[in-house]
Amino acid sequence: MHRMKSVLVLVSLCALSACAKSVYAPDIDVQKRAYVSPERPYLELWTMINNKTGGGGHSSLVVNGGPQLVMYDPAGRWWHSTIPERNDVLFGLTPKMQKRYKSWHARDTHHVVTQRIYVSEDIAMQAYQAALDQGASMDAMCASNVSALFSKIEGFANLPNAMFPAKLMKRFGALPNVTTDKYYETDVGNN
Repeated sequence: MHRMKSVLVLVSLCALSACAKSVYAPDIDVQKRAYVSPERPYLELWTMINNKTGGGGHSSLVVNGGPQLVMYDPAGRWWHSTIPERNDVLFGLTPKMQKRYKSWHARDTHHVVTQRIYVSEDIAMQAYQAALDQGASMDAMCASNVSALFSKIEGFANLPNAMFPAKLMKRFGALPNVTTDKYYETDVGNN
């Protein structure tokens, strides 16, 4: 019986891993759309929060540093024809594209909370590489995967793992020197 359970667990894990979407934009597209921010290096956690319940709907992480600004958007649904993606890492996120991302998520039911912490170039590079190495995420695993990414970054490894976006937001917000901003829209999601 134990062997049968082990086989079922393995089959289930294989089936679940097939749910992760693997997208890999060509080098030429990533290089063409690269955006280098003039700001000093930072990590910025974005959390989509339900306006009625306060529960989290999605987590993503902007990494500004390393060779360019990227967003790790695990199992995210946002897409734009000018934004190359590699396994949940979005490239070319200029301020205009970041605004589009926020606008797409913010609506009458949800708002976007951004939490920024400035870091050294070395820490930003660790986060950049960790995002590239993380791989495609399964659905409903965004907060867990962002937490896993943090565990690979010096100074953030002690951040407790969180399965839920609002919990990750609370834990990240408790770090020293984090600044928080909230973005609201009142449309019904027709972006």
